[in-house]
Amino acid sequence: MLTPYDEFPVHQYPYPFSQIPASDFNWDDGYYFGVYNADAGIFLYTGMRVTPNADMIGCYAGVTVRGHQTTVRASRIWRPDFRTAVGPLRFEFVEPFREIRLVLERNDSPFAFDLRWLGLAPAHEEAHHLARHRGRVTTDQTRYTQGGTVEGWIEIGGERHEVRAHEWYGDRDHSWGLYEPRGPLSDPREWLPPREDSGPKRMLRFWLPFQARDLSGFYHFHEDEHGRQGELNDPFGTPFEGAIDTGFDGERLALVRGRHSLRFRPGSRVLEGGTVELEDEHGRSWRQELEVTAPAWVTFPIGYYQGNWRDGGNIHTYHGQSPYVEWDELDFATQPTDHTDYAGREYRGILGAEYAVRVRTEGPDGVSANGLGHLEFFIHRRYRGHSLEQ
Repeated sequence: MLTPYDEFPVHQYPYPFSQIPASDFNWDDGYYFGVYNADAGIFLYTGMRVTPNADMIGCYAGVTVRGHQTTVRASRIWRPDFRTAVGPLRFEFVEPFREIRLVLERNDSPFAFDLRWLGLAPAHEEAHHLARHRGRVTTDQTRYTQGGTVEGWIEIGGERHEVRAHEWYGDRDHSWGLYEPRGPLSDPREWLPPREDSGPKRMLRFWLPFQARDLSGFYHFHEDEHGRQGELNDPFGTPFEGAIDTGFDGERLALVRGRHSLRFRPGSRVLEGGTVELEDEHGRSWRQELEVTAPAWVTFPIGYYQGNWRDGGNIHTYHGQSPYVEWDELDFATQPTDHTDYAGREYRGILGAEYAVRVRTEGPDGVSANGLGHLEFFIHRRYRGHSLEQ
């Protein structure tokens, strides 16, 4: 089946774009976009993923207002409609990497928006993600990350928020390939041998695109239970990488190492802020002060995992009609908290992982910038890189 993308001379496989070089249900392709403002305490997040081997495209659009989350989820059969549009949500790529329109039309939920996402600098292609388990490749994925600013409007519960460039910032990623297995379409662990020991385990993930008017960038690091950065057999196995940008026509400085000192709410693993020391490719030092602006948003409602949709499925599965749309409201203002998904699974003491943070950057030669960032931060109980009360 031909698609609109087959019009262009960009094929890297002797078949149309509607067919992919793998039969695994974990092979998918899609986007995440974020939009945030610290003063308003608002973080809007939206994404869309195509699962070609299930013939499905699923998406979400959510917003947290100081911990109160409203989320719309939608899905439909992918073939033969290859647009990046599902139900009320659509993404329009006006100019690749420069301008992208994000629209959630008015729907049964109290949430809608019309936004122009504007890139601040070229995207960062992350190191290739590769992981294996018992000889099988379980992750084989390319991802790029980009920072931006945003303008337009958001409506939440009848209240309209005007979104102005450089008062609101945003980030995004695009990834494709084999990703971590997600039930119910893959990884039936009850029928497989026990997981093998494949070396050090990831106990901390720190992923931060940051934005200011004239300075933006991205870095991430991953550490084992002892706080050591090293290669991991994991979907997010890169020890450290990153760069600092001064615009599309400016300089890109590679970052070669980083270390952190983080602050937590006393007696908990709730992040409050911290300091990150960075070194660029010329051996110069950069310092960032981070301050969390509101409770982190919790990823359950976006629907990536089994049990997060009302029928118990996930973003890859068929929900009984096409297109299908549902929405919910959940309160995660107080964390840690408990949550029961639509499949009846109970989760105790969960924390959000997606923080909007104020970022103050100080660099060589008097460089300084105040802006925002999106920190994706996971920390496991076995992590000993910080002294935390249990």
